[in-house]
Amino acid sequence: MVVGNIILRLRGSLEFKCQLDSTDVPHVQKVISRTFEALGSQVKAESLVLSLSSSPVFLWPNKGGHATAGEISPNRPCKDLQQLIQTDDQESSRKKSAKKDKNNPTAGIINLTLMTEVTEPGVLSAPTLLRGSKKHHLLQTTLPMDCVVSVLSSESISVVCGTLVGALCSQLGDMEKVALRHMKGTALLIPQPFHFLLPAPVGLVTVVYPAGVPDSQLETQRKELHSLFELPDDRPYLRRANALHFPDEPYKDGYLRNPHVHLNHPALENGKPYLVQGVYSYHHYMQDRVDDNGWGCAYRSLQTICSWFQQQGYVERAVPSHKEIQQALVEVGDKQGSFLGSRQWIGSIEVAAVLDQLLGVTSKIMFVSQGNAECFRELANHFLSEGTPIMIGGGVLAHTILGVAWSETTGQIRYLILDPHYTGAEDLQVITDKGWCGWKGPEFWDQNAYYNLCLPQRPKTI
Repeated sequence: MVVGNIILRLRGSLEFKCQLDSTDVPHVQKVISRTFEALGSQVKAESLVLSLSSSPVFLWPNKGGHATAGEISPNRPCKDLQQLIQTDDQESSRKKSAKKDKNNPTAGIINLTLMTEVTEPGVLSAPTLLRGSKKHHLLQTTLPMDCVVSVLSSESISVVCGTLVGALCSQLGDMEKVALRHMKGTALLIPQPFHFLLPAPVGLVTVVYPAGVPDSQLETQRKELHSLFELPDDRPYLRRANALHFPDEPYKDGYLRNPHVHLNHPALENGKPYLVQGVYSYHHYMQDRVDDNGWGCAYRSLQTICSWFQQQGYVERAVPSHKEIQQALVEVGDKQGSFLGSRQWIGSIEVAAVLDQLLGVTSKIMFVSQGNAECFRELANHFLSEGTPIMIGGGVLAHTILGVAWSETTGQIRYLILDPHYTGAEDLQVITDKGWCGWKGPEFWDQNAYYNLCLPQRPKTI
């Protein structure tokens, strides 16, 4: 996403319906291709309508960008569409609204809905009924269209409309390829689009995957895409979990994601931060209706680490519960059966054992006698090469390290800490303002304590 650009997201559905006279594979493929071709003609027709979400505006992209709003002409810049989007505070003054939009992360996204104009003027005709005795197989499903384009805010509405229609046609072509590639007899797997924000210079791309086919069975397709986009072959970029999460779509599980991105870097002279890569969920005391206050901090740190591996696409299993964590430790022989259902603490060694048992993830264990620069370089190298959250246990407490910062000039060091001991609601401002997620100085370390650090390693896979 480039500064000065606007993201337009067009969603809707197209009805896929065709009649198969036989189950012969070439015949089935030909009919399916012909149906996709007909849908391509449908999105190029003048009856195609785009509804601007949260506004009364309708656009006819194949009529030169004609709009229902009189003040919007096809030659106007597309940024003018944002002014027509109604917000919750539309009754407020223009100045207040402008201030709100400036701080609104969704201000650069324009959502549209795909529609079709079905009412046409003309002479009414009587319906015609046809009856046939031949057996047919009706293939019918709904295609979930979801196109995203990035355009300059100064681009005209008519040009943007043409870009969106082109994106629809391109997505239909990708859906056809996926449908034919994964066709089983006369069973059509629904093709689903996913959006990914890849490293520069590639940027925003859309990939279509067949519904119901797990990522583990799509490795061949991902390898082709990694080669096409010149992506590294040692980490996932195009699994479903890597899909772009749009800021106007709240996460359904209720957990906060990456609270550290809302913090300023520490004010160190010539300081350089080394941070966790990717997305994680913040897990802490009292979540999931589990009262683990006073004993579950390492469990919560482990859950945060597991969420990282899940949301980077390395694993598909859900974040383990306290019970599942304890069960895993019993299964590997680390704990006795009496450990199940208990409130016993766990440490870095147990965290590493659970990661290996449940996720197949190996870890490095680092022993530190006190908090000083002796471990800084290894932590910095870890965040550069692996980028995973680190669990640190010392005394009776456990925390999660998300990054480190160091000044080459003064030698000052800061540690980015995510604290699992928080017991409140998912209030980002409280969490960041009160230091539950924040940069800590050397005082974070107890000079008299010994620490064990669990450094999870990335699996080499796509």
